[in-house]
Amino acid sequence: MKSRGTKTGGCLQLSLMLVPLLCFSVPVASRPSGNGAVVEIAAMHIARASHTSTLLPNGKVLIAGGFAGSGGEYNPYRTAELYDPGSGTFQSAAEMTIGRSGHTATLLKNGKVLIVGGWTGRYDLRGSAEIYDPATNTFTPTGNLVIERAGNTATLLTDGRVLIAGGEDRQENAIANAEIYDPATGKFNATGSMAEPRGAHTATALKDGRVLIVGGGSGHYPSQNVYRSAELFDPAIGKFRSAGQMSVGRHKHAAILLRSGKVLIVGGSDNRDWHGEYASAEIYDPASRTFTVTGAMNTTRFKLPAAVALLPNGRVLVAGGGLFAELYDETSGTFTRVSGSLGAARFFASTTLLSGGKALITGGYAESGGSLPATSAAWLYQPTNAVASD
Repeated sequence: MKSRGTKTGGCLQLSLMLVPLLCFSVPVASRPSGNGAVVEIAAMHIARASHTSTLLPNGKVLIAGGFAGSGGEYNPYRTAELYDPGSGTFQSAAEMTIGRSGHTATLLKNGKVLIVGGWTGRYDLRGSAEIYDPATNTFTPTGNLVIERAGNTATLLTDGRVLIAGGEDRQENAIANAEIYDPATGKFNATGSMAEPRGAHTATALKDGRVLIVGGGSGHYPSQNVYRSAELFDPAIGKFRSAGQMSVGRHKHAAILLRSGKVLIVGGSDNRDWHGEYASAEIYDPASRTFTVTGAMNTTRFKLPAAVALLPNGRVLVAGGGLFAELYDETSGTFTRVSGSLGAARFFASTTLLSGGKALITGGYAESGGSLPATSAAWLYQPTNAVASD
């Protein structure tokens, strides 16, 4: 049986050096009630998983790269497309300079998109990066990474630079090194390294400008290490410091900043990967540097790092790694199901917030008879008021 990741009340002493106290407070998940719906819309041009999805200043969404599922990781896509909320359709965009999956896409303050790293084939990756310009619909190479990597994180800092952390090298070994991209120079420069080499981790910009790095792992299945630990990157000094430990080790999870300034961590798995998925979730409080277990999701989920979105009402939409979507309410600490279905659990799908509290959900691959086919399908999350008016 897969772990549900639930906990009972109480507190656990962890470490005098890292976290004085880890507290558990687990509200019971509730049933759907006025949570809106997920509805299928016009499909993308091709099936994609492990792609990126970026909301542009003009309201369109840039979908870039990815792969076709089983075997397709050996031939990542160069292609990109644009979702137009006005017409509800996908349009072809320019192609990237190389095919990429497991890359990152970051909207810069100038409205352009930085594409970094990624796999370009089996055990093949490049230390390259490129810039997408919505005004000209073009991808242009920019500076090369200090260390080539895939599965890294990319986080926009308050000064407009981008922190690139962790990931894997071409032998699929996790990386501890980090570097920073400066849009003013178009160059990457090394910065402090993490305490642990991490792949399949998360990175979340906090309100004070620091970046929270959570979980991830190193090594290879079935002897991989999956971390409970977290670190904080301080751009002022260019260094990482310990930030405590989660209740369990997680990789292939998701993390998102809440309106309160705390961070919600959801799902993921332990070192058993497909056999160790979690339904559990926890909250990181930057003020106390502690993790506290919160209500569990209604299903186990992993491989969903880009499939969560903070809605205007403060709730969090979780729409990857499961058959259905659900919403997290920070006030009650509970998850409730959203109406509608994604047809299958969608792994490495993406979720992108649109205007009016809607969200675009695209792609991902499913588990089907031993194969892992990606889908070209797309869905729109519509909040209750939007459903009523459509």
